Amino acid sequence: MEELKIEPREYQKTILETCKEKDCLVVLPTGTGKTLIAIMLTIERFKKFPLEKILILAPTRPLIEQHFESFKKNLPEDWADMQLFTGKTPSEKRKEIWRTAEFIFSTPQCIANDLKKNLYNLNEVALLVVDECHRCLKNYAYNHVAQKYKTQATNKKVLALTASPGGDKQTITQVCENLGIEAVEIRTRESPDVKPYLQELEFEKIDVDFPPEFVEIKILLQEIYNKKIQELKNRKVIFGFASKTMLLKTQARLMQEIRKRKNINSMVAVSVCAQAIKISHAIGLLETQTISSFLAYLKDLFKQAAEKKSKGVQRLTTDPRFTKAYSLATTLGKEHPKLQALKEIVQKQFQKDPNSRIIIFAQFRETVRTISEELNKLPQIKADNFVGQAIKDHGKGKTTGLKQREQKAMIEKFKAGEINVLVATSIAEEGLDIPEVNEVIFYEPIPSAIRKIQRTGRTARLSKGALKILVTKKTLDEIYHYTAYHKEKRMHTAIDEIKKDFESNEKQNTL
Repeated sequence: MEELKIEPREYQKTILETCKEKDCLVVLPTGTGKTLIAIMLTIERFKKFPLEKILILAPTRPLIEQHFESFKKNLPEDWADMQLFTGKTPSEKRKEIWRTAEFIFSTPQCIANDLKKNLYNLNEVALLVVDECHRCLKNYAYNHVAQKYKTQATNKKVLALTASPGGDKQTITQVCENLGIEAVEIRTRESPDVKPYLQELEFEKIDVDFPPEFVEIKILLQEIYNKKIQELKNRKVIFGFASKTMLLKTQARLMQEIRKRKNINSMVAVSVCAQAIKISHAIGLLETQTISSFLAYLKDLFKQAAEKKSKGVQRLTTDPRFTKAYSLATTLGKEHPKLQALKEIVQKQFQKDPNSRIIIFAQFRETVRTISEELNKLPQIKADNFVGQAIKDHGKGKTTGLKQREQKAMIEKFKAGEINVLVATSIAEEGLDIPEVNEVIFYEPIPSAIRKIQRTGRTARLSKGALKILVTKKTLDEIYHYTAYHKEKRMHTAIDEIKKDFESNEKQNTL
């Protein structure tokens, strides 16, 4: 393709051929050039239908801006009229731009809102590119646009892109159905045509012992938890094993029942359920996070009790086992051993290469803050917190989130080396243009295959990289680690099955 400023790889050319023929779901590891496939298909469709439009969607503003820049960089200047839609562009202005634009880059929300207002329709769109298409579930704006596209467009073509479409066959099939997918092209890090382009990824699971002093605190909280679960069973609102998900579902169901008809059993059970969830969360923080985040959470419960926010919380905080757990935690005089292990890993990497870049993922902001604080005490380390936009309140007062322009500025600092360790919540998992890093460290495992794959894709693309996961033995960490591992295996099996289903359907149709 003479228009392209970059030479495509063999697997990208192969995948493109499928995409020309069929509406295709492309599953490729982060950093292996999904966008280039979208650009090549765009060129092909635009040449075929020069009077029609191409619509490129991505779920967040930073992501769609990134696609916009990619297209501009890889295509000749003035090759097409490219326009970026954001929520900041008034809808009437978008209506005008739509008339003359040839390539439109947008978040799905903008397009969905405009379609609902009938500002324009999709009949002239010759290609719909859906990035991070695993989001195309439930009532997401993506779905609305996809459904309208199927019914309105004359020359339909869909290209769906993701690094991880979902954990099971049903979920992935749903994504395919929502988008009208007819073929799947999947490659992993191990695929023979992709492997030569990716660097070696060294994986290490680092086991950390759960200290006996922590176990003592956990036992006290576990006793309260077990008692609450037993009460819920006695009240006949739960049966069998009580997972956190089951408790949340039970709580929602009881709330609905109460709205319809107040009865004393349901009302008491809702309160007990809420207490069990709070204790379960506290145990999770103790096992997998930091003592400072655990204490901040308990302090917050004491504060809620003092303000008489809920009778349930008042009951909890007056339980002698709860107060004993709190006082033991305040006299520990030590942090979670994961923090020490983390500091050693980071130090070792910077001794090996002083110009290293590291991303550390942690689930909670309080943990992110503590990790940054601890790492910044080390020589050479310049760590900062990379968090979402929301303002959160926790033990040490409110923390403001990072607005999108602040996130961008921080990534630039990270590229320039003014920051060399990015301590991030889930905001850094998806698609953002974060440079190649030497190491990705999970402060705790996550039970989601999608999120694990997104995080892992941050390293070992252009140069050798490492993924390290900290796991506290005999805690939730171990459960989550194996859950994600098995979900990822199931995901690959499911995609292969769906691919085979599409192929056998096609054979039957040609017979």
